[in-house]
Amino acid sequence: MSWRALVITVSDRSSRGERPDTSGPLLASLLREIGVEVGDPVVVADEIPAIQTLLREGARAYDLVVTTGGTGLTPRDVTPEATRPLLDSEVPGIAEALRHRNAETVPTAVLSRGLAGTIGRVLVVNLPGSTGGVRDGVAVLAPVLDHALSQLRGGGDHGGA
Repeated sequence: MSWRALVITVSDRSSRGERPDTSGPLLASLLREIGVEVGDPVVVADEIPAIQTLLREGARAYDLVVTTGGTGLTPRDVTPEATRPLLDSEVPGIAEALRHRNAETVPTAVLSRGLAGTIGRVLVVNLPGSTGGVRDGVAVLAPVLDHALSQLRGGGDHGGA
């Protein structure tokens, strides 16, 4: 089955044109490499209402919505706060795997507050705003993505007896 994704870059500076968005285009490219249909990333400021508008729109039109940025500890990092109230259920295993992927070599990875969960039949994942965090995130998602999205559509074997 072909999956469609929306990539959202959350960055005040990129939304104002002060800094090029590097993590969003990389994320879109990496998702394409694993067979996901992805358009150009959408860039939004670190504002809860703006992020939520895009998450809601994505949940109506896509199978997967992945954000990059806004998951750190600064006061302007609000992606988890924008995401959490919209989720029907959390998928903590994905978020935990994302944080621990390279924690030995990048100890600050455990500071990411990103979430993963579902809005209806759509998987939503918050990734860090760094290109390294995006690479690690797709490496975590790639082996489970098809199964997760299939399950959300009512298919997918649980692997049980």
